[in-house]
Amino acid sequence: MSKARHLFSAFGIEIEYMIVDRETLAVRPIADKLLAAAGGVPDASDVELGPVTWSNELVAHVLEMKVSKPAKTLKGLAAAFAASVAKAEELLAPHGARLLPTGAHPLMDPFTETVLWPHESSEIYKAFDAIFNCKGHGWANLQSMHINLPFAGDDEFGRLHAAIRVLMPIMPALAASTPILDGKATPWLDARMRHYAHNADRVPAVMGAVIPEAVFSIDEYHARILEPLYRDIAPLDPKGVLRGDFLNARGAIPRFERSTIEIRVLDTQECPAADFALADVVVSALKGLVEERWSTYEEQKAWATSELATIFNATIENAGRAKVPDEYARLFGVYAPSWIPARVIWRRLAMSSLPTMDFDPDWEKALAVLVDQSSLARRILAAVDGDCRPTNIRRVYGQLADCLEKNEPFNVGILGAPYYL
Repeated sequence: MSKARHLFSAFGIEIEYMIVDRETLAVRPIADKLLAAAGGVPDASDVELGPVTWSNELVAHVLEMKVSKPAKTLKGLAAAFAASVAKAEELLAPHGARLLPTGAHPLMDPFTETVLWPHESSEIYKAFDAIFNCKGHGWANLQSMHINLPFAGDDEFGRLHAAIRVLMPIMPALAASTPILDGKATPWLDARMRHYAHNADRVPAVMGAVIPEAVFSIDEYHARILEPLYRDIAPLDPKGVLRGDFLNARGAIPRFERSTIEIRVLDTQECPAADFALADVVVSALKGLVEERWSTYEEQKAWATSELATIFNATIENAGRAKVPDEYARLFGVYAPSWIPARVIWRRLAMSSLPTMDFDPDWEKALAVLVDQSSLARRILAAVDGDCRPTNIRRVYGQLADCLEKNEPFNVGILGAPYYL
């Protein structure tokens, strides 16, 4: 997004997938070979393929797909990304590899299997590695969907930032897809975010509390967040390689060079239809907040970062079952006598947002599974059914890879009813 656009007038979507062996699902650091095959040139870092562009990430086993230019609507993008996935699968087949969805690999050992991207932008990646050690789950084993939303001017920035801050604590309730790491069920349904939240502990200003601070003007953001961040990193980054918006690792970060805010806390789902169903519900909820449909701008701004972070940590652990206080639920027009499960808020938001969404039929099945059966994390646990032997994990994640190829939701039916929600 090269110029300032008004709220919700355009969308930038990025989705990351891991490259794995087709038979064993072991990570395969061959993103450079895939990009070279797609672009027809060696060492390609970005390849534009119609509406979707491919690019590298920090590690060599991850491929990022993103819209080639700002999209005026989310409608139609699921099909475009599904076609892009099919192209990647075709090019990976000669290497005996395929793409794997979800927010993290369940069996990868990032401390021994990580290969950093060695080509363009490698200086930045080496700088991150030197300071933070990128061989860990919070750096090398995570895939997410980023949503970029535009703003034009200070007032729009403030309103969008306020809406994102108050909605972010319950985003993992829908988006969690990482209940298994190191071959075992973790205490968190969104283990990716649990590890991500601590990947920059050496310089706390990089991450903050994940939930952004209560800052609602552009100048204040620079003064209170970015300048202290650059100051704190300077002794470890004397060449200033990391001085830029991208250093900020909060769950949502302004990208001032393109006048957008980038949401970064959504785990990759099982297929593009599911990712875009999730994206549309999130965007529709944010639009309702910005329009003050359920709460005022002043009420949204009043929430302290620490209060929101407490709710966020609860949904990282328990997804839709996480209990949130009634005063928080009222921000979304949901009234309850006391604490309420986060899933109830999302169901109400989905019901109230659906009539106003630019709905895409491609999302229909995926949205029903997401709302009715709950997060992908709980569906994965239902399918694993307590058996975390590597053979069983590979079986389930092989099914998830099939869902990605077919662009179909992971529907576990009645098998995992106790895990739902």
